[in-house]
Amino acid sequence: MFGKWRGKAAIPQPQEWTATPFPPADPPREIPGFAEAANHLAETLARPPPADPPFPSTGPHGHRTRMRQKLLERGAEALADYELLEMLFFFAQPKGDTKPLAKRVINQFGSFAAVLSAPTRDLLEVAGIGEHSAAALKLVQASAVRLARAELADAPILSNWDALLAYLRAVQGRERVELFRILFLDNRNRLIADEAQARGTVNHTPVYPREVARRALELHATALILVHNHPSGNPDPSSADLAMTREIVAALDVLGVVVHDHIIIGLADWFSFKRAGLLD
Repeated sequence: MFGKWRGKAAIPQPQEWTATPFPPADPPREIPGFAEAANHLAETLARPPPADPPFPSTGPHGHRTRMRQKLLERGAEALADYELLEMLFFFAQPKGDTKPLAKRVINQFGSFAAVLSAPTRDLLEVAGIGEHSAAALKLVQASAVRLARAELADAPILSNWDALLAYLRAVQGRERVELFRILFLDNRNRLIADEAQARGTVNHTPVYPREVARRALELHATALILVHNHPSGNPDPSSADLAMTREIVAALDVLGVVVHDHIIIGLADWFSFKRAGLLD
């Protein structure tokens, strides 16, 4: 086994340490522009935060978004006439403020409906309305006419008098010259054809009974309704209207084709020969 160690351990003696100094540091170098950038940052951080603007956006994009939301959330009834027209111009003019144009055009033509029904050539003469804007307006007018006509498509016309008048007002109530139209009907009084036969002047439209009779035979119509407008706005028949109606009724009576009515459309009113007893 191991023997017992009896020696004394050597205790190390402390040594003296001498500190070695670090070499002197290089003087700090100046970074070009650093002082100016630091001062600018300090000034920026010291400024108070800007106050929120009263409107999140004052540009056309923000306005158009608000208008669309108003239409979708509250309905078209919440929009004034100039706002409807302003929004129509959105589709034709992707940028810019269209409100002044909408108000100016309504002032020039007199009403929202008059703008839609204005002739294309008149619209294109307005400063600010190009082909795209004019096309947008005429597209809306055509859509309104077709919507009104759809109400007459499958039902007997004589039993849907309100829809008939709405359609006639939409299609020619604001024409600036007289337009003579004929609605050709079958033996159940359903619409076969809707045709504009003649376009005249502000107070006269040439209509030939033989041409009306010929077209009724071509379409195999058994009845028809005569329609024309008075651009003056007064729907009362003139002596020429009375004479022309009698001639057409007589020509068609020989063929067994019935004239149900002759309707004159004014700006805000209408006149029915049938209701006035002028076809009996």
